Amino acid sequence: MAAANSIFQKSNRNIAVIAAVVFILDQFTKWLVLNLLEKGDEKIIINGFFKFVHWGNTGAAWSLFRGNNGALAFVALLAFVALFLTRHHFNSHTISGQIAFGLIFGGIAGNLTDRLLPSRHEVIDFIYFFMQQRGGGEIGFPAFNIADTAICTGVGLIFLITWRNEHAPKISGE
Repeated sequence: MAAANSIFQKSNRNIAVIAAVVFILDQFTKWLVLNLLEKGDEKIIINGFFKFVHWGNTGAAWSLFRGNNGALAFVALLAFVALFLTRHHFNSHTISGQIAFGLIFGGIAGNLTDRLLPSRHEVIDFIYFFMQQRGGGEIGFPAFNIADTAICTGVGLIFLITWRNEHAPKISGE
């Protein structure tokens, strides 16, 4: 019973709400991409700098481990469970910790959904920043999505929270 009560603590509810918002926003934007752009299509927003694309990724970041969608789905599920079980080690009771974990959980859930949906079996990436080269080619940052942004932001917040706690002035007597 104690485990069930801890799941419904206010801090966990806050994490769940943030995760749900991230998940819904991620899946809605991917739905828009799926319905407005054909696979492989690109829509230039800022010439020579930014465009929306419809690219699929069966790998991890930067398309590493491409073609390993099932294994990466399993890793994502393990990461989700491990983070959930160890979140109390990372100040998840503070609002900044709750935001961080909400972002991470929502992002993992969004990309995991893409990997597991029979209609997709790949993560939908659609945000693409690039620079136009003089010869006509592009140098670009790998395409990403809302879930990726949430995960990276959440992990960055965890690093900042941990750094701040490690460098906080020590109170004498501790």
